Amino acid sequence: MLSVVAKRLYGKTILFARTSLNNLRIILTARRIDTLKQVAAEIKREVGEGVSILPVQLDVSKRDEVFSFINKLPAEFKQIDILINNAGLVKGVDKAPEIALEDIKIMFDTNVTGPVNMTQEVMKIMNKRANGGAGDIINIGSIAGREGYPGGGIYCAIKAAFEKRINCHKNQGDRGRCRTSGNSEPKSVKVVESFVGLTGGQDFSIVRFGGDNAKADAVYAGGKPLTLDDAAEVIVFAASRRENVVLADSLIFPNHQVSKTVEFP
Repeated sequence: MLSVVAKRLYGKTILFARTSLNNLRIILTARRIDTLKQVAAEIKREVGEGVSILPVQLDVSKRDEVFSFINKLPAEFKQIDILINNAGLVKGVDKAPEIALEDIKIMFDTNVTGPVNMTQEVMKIMNKRANGGAGDIINIGSIAGREGYPGGGIYCAIKAAFEKRINCHKNQGDRGRCRTSGNSEPKSVKVVESFVGLTGGQDFSIVRFGGDNAKADAVYAGGKPLTLDDAAEVIVFAASRRENVVLADSLIFPNHQVSKTVEFP
């Protein structure tokens, strides 16, 4: 027998993993296709054949790639029910005026332009559904967008910009629902944001320090960061609420991160 969560996600097309269900379609996107294929294989081993997985190489910062990706989706994956905007990166810990312009550009393009590109295209699908549209857009934000820290000036500003953009979506309709511009009827597309703190098990810090594993590991020393599963559990909870329930915001961070900031070695 399916659980309540499983019933609410049954048969949906989702841009995230991993939820142990039957008749679930998952689209995995990232720049590195080899990593996506590895993740897809791991999900298959863990979940079984009841889940259909489509790995697609995609750079969300490039709108032409996003547009092409949506148009080329196989028929069984086209009706996206849940979008998870999870693309993000940070480069370096330099302070002004030493911050490289190319680092600023890639951070803004990935953390702000990318989610906007995806949301623009996927909302076109969601808004066409009956009764004013339907779907969930879940955005993975960061504590950095709420509270700054030394060496994170540009990243914090960019994550704050991302949050403001999401709030604009929320304010287009009631209780986190989107409203199409010029239309007085609220759309039934729920907009959710999850703010996440220090998280291990990913390449985030390795990218920040240009591949220096020692510096990346030092960020997590002396504490116990969140796991990817910790963050995923919140996302699945938000996605599996009843149709009339919107978990508009959540904040999750490890208990040792009491200041909600990070000190770099």
